[in-house]
Amino acid sequence: MPEMNPPEGPSGPQPGAKSKPWPNVWMITTFAVLAVFAASLFLSTQNGGITGAFTAGLSSQQAAEKAMGYINNDLLGGQSTAVLVNVTEKSGLYLVTFKVDTQMYATYVSKDGKYLFPQSLDMAEVSAPAATTEAVTSAVPTVQMFVMSFCPYGQQAEAGLKPVADLFGAKVTFEPHFIVSVSGDTVSSLHGQYEVNEDMRQAVILKHYGASTFWKYVDYLNNNCNKDNVDACWKDAAKASSVDTAKVGSWVTSEGLDLMKAEAALTSQLGVTGSPTIFINGQSYGGGDRSPSAFQAAICSAFTSKPAECSQTLSTSTGAASGNCDAG
Repeated sequence: MPEMNPPEGPSGPQPGAKSKPWPNVWMITTFAVLAVFAASLFLSTQNGGITGAFTAGLSSQQAAEKAMGYINNDLLGGQSTAVLVNVTEKSGLYLVTFKVDTQMYATYVSKDGKYLFPQSLDMAEVSAPAATTEAVTSAVPTVQMFVMSFCPYGQQAEAGLKPVADLFGAKVTFEPHFIVSVSGDTVSSLHGQYEVNEDMRQAVILKHYGASTFWKYVDYLNNNCNKDNVDACWKDAAKASSVDTAKVGSWVTSEGLDLMKAEAALTSQLGVTGSPTIFINGQSYGGGDRSPSAFQAAICSAFTSKPAECSQTLSTSTGAASGNCDAG
């Protein structure tokens, strides 16, 4: 499939965002070949060559996330990060569009989620030459989650992490963070001012009410509010989580800017631009799977001694998400 130019976000590149290193020669060659053969595959499907070969299996989102996990973990090996942009059904396969640094790529994935075309790489196998990194363990693992409050993928990660946070409680330190940029006294976020306002509200709720209340508030807001009604709907979320709206408004006025400056400094320091970005004990969670079960497994590997909660069963499903939440 021909190479595509990357779309610009609604507000363009964010000030202070760090550029990531370009993939190595081996990776560039891999994706150059990928693009050429994807074009050939598309032409062959038009002539009936492969259409209908895969008729059942994973949903488009599940297959795309599996492909992204494979590309990030096994092809890129941590040298760069592929970010899912879009997935559609095409000619009996899933067409997955993704971005690596500033460049757009597209590939096909079989409907059973097993094969990445055009090279028919079996995603059940680990084929990257990069060495695997052992998890950093601790008695109380720390999970840092960087999101934009109205990014669909960020909200998907929050939905996956909330049951895990509820399960582990104080046995895991969860640190929600927000991806913003600050210039003087002006705070910017990819999706606009309504997202900045909500980032500030969530930041002060987290600071003054703690993680448990934060998760209740965010869960209600993500399931009931949108950009068109959030100015009123957030108050319903606050009421549902026993949060005083007057105090939140006062804290946003007095503390919101300073909190966002701290968030901008941290995201710049860590080179975080995409929502969500997750670190577990300082190591990037590179898997594409944002289900509660996947997060639970990753966090359990970060315990020095696994607690009983690691034996409990959580959902393997992820909510649907679409859009582009990379501020880089």
